[in-house]
Amino acid sequence: MSDRTTNCSKNHLKKENTTVDRLQHIQERLGPFKSALLNHPIYQEIDRLDSLRLFLAHHVFAVWDFMSLLKALQRRLCCTEVPWLPAADPLGCRLVNEIVLAEESDDDGRGGFASHFELYRRAMARCGANTALIDGFLDELRQCKSVSTALASPGVPECTRQFVGLTFDIIDCKDICSIASAFTFGREDLLPAVFQRIVDELNVKAGGRLEDFMYYLNRHIGLDGVQHGPMAHRLLRSLCGSDESRWQVAEQTAVSCLVARRGLWDGIYDVIRREKSPHRSPLT
Repeated sequence: MSDRTTNCSKNHLKKENTTVDRLQHIQERLGPFKSALLNHPIYQEIDRLDSLRLFLAHHVFAVWDFMSLLKALQRRLCCTEVPWLPAADPLGCRLVNEIVLAEESDDDGRGGFASHFELYRRAMARCGANTALIDGFLDELRQCKSVSTALASPGVPECTRQFVGLTFDIIDCKDICSIASAFTFGREDLLPAVFQRIVDELNVKAGGRLEDFMYYLNRHIGLDGVQHGPMAHRLLRSLCGSDESRWQVAEQTAVSCLVARRGLWDGIYDVIRREKSPHRSPLT
């Protein structure tokens, strides 16, 4: 092997190690923020069906804007226009399209296909959660109103407005590393295992009305951990490379997203606490 080949191999290995180290650094930096979310008191309050319904009515906006982050990545990394042109980043294009395939057209458990957002909304409808807020929001968008205008509707809760507003600030800034970071570190692995146990227990009490939601959790969170999470990490490493300024943007965005998620959790927690009444049945 020539000295030149040896040097190229060493440089490539050094670059790979740098990107892995930077990704690990971000994950370590996010540790306290993730811990605060996974141990948030909101989960202690979701102890009956009406409380879970309130959670779903707010959290569905986070499911929707997750899809919007994904489509923003697809628009930047894949050709979605006519005439078609080859992707400038074939690896990024491949990774994003693989994620889109499942997130936007997954097996719906009934012999058909549906996006994970649609699976979530279906689960809401089956357990009696209020879909009017998200449906009204989407109707505003279908009328070609801007996201900011639709968010300004009186029915949209303030905590939801702020959370989605940050997501679209990130999308609108058009920084691909920032968008990829928000997508990578704002995923639904932020729902802890205890949340799934709560849903399992409530499903028994509710006579199976949460089976659709359990299916969503198994599909979305399962895919996230095994497939989409590693793909998102690989994508971020590819986009940031050895550019320290890009990694700094990715880190700042990741922190901002988890802080925003904490704000959303705090807001939903407050709503559930206000709405709880000791005289109401846990299954109403």
